[in-house]
Amino acid sequence: MFAAIVNMLAIIACSILGLLFKKVLPEKAQDTLMQGMGLMIIIIGAKMAVGAENDVVIVLALAVGGLIGEALKLDMHMENLGVRVKKLCHVNDSNFVEAFVSASLIFCVGAMAIVGSIEAAYGNYDVIYVKSALDGIIAMVLASTMGIGVAFSGAAVFVYQGAITFLATLAGNVLTDTVISYLSASGGVLIIGIGITIAGIKKINTVNLLPGIFLAAAFGGILQLF
Repeated sequence: MFAAIVNMLAIIACSILGLLFKKVLPEKAQDTLMQGMGLMIIIIGAKMAVGAENDVVIVLALAVGGLIGEALKLDMHMENLGVRVKKLCHVNDSNFVEAFVSASLIFCVGAMAIVGSIEAAYGNYDVIYVKSALDGIIAMVLASTMGIGVAFSGAAVFVYQGAITFLATLAGNVLTDTVISYLSASGGVLIIGIGITIAGIKKINTVNLLPGIFLAAAFGGILQLF
């Protein structure tokens, strides 16, 4: 739960800073920070991506996972989820709801939230620390334009990532070192994609590739039986 708490506090603290320093941070400085963070995420992802024993498994898992994600239209479902939440939140302050929903989706929907939370279950907080820094920067920018609703999205992040970490802890006997290596390597590839998107190089649809992470873990688990 420590990782989820760190991420939540980063979002809340930076959202407050964004509210206090509205329009103080120049747009050019915001772009520079985002690009720098994107490049750092690419480096973190690259380090993770080389951890698997068999790269063919990663390629196969991401290829099949991508097809599954496209068939299930995961990206569309994520967008529909945001619409449903907006309709369920009967709040007079329309800016609050929009800010809360938008920020929650940005912070929770992505490979870094899943991989980072799973890694945290085994004492590795590197991905979560980077994600917290990135979320903090995004929260600061969003809060300065969308308002206090961004800060409340920290609670959604805590519940979501805390649950993933807890489940990963329970599955300790299933997630062997080999399985974790494939999980981390495939997740690293997706994290590279996120970094490329954040840096503004090219938009990568990592949501539809998410099934590939679990397929890589499954394939890796099967291989270790032989």
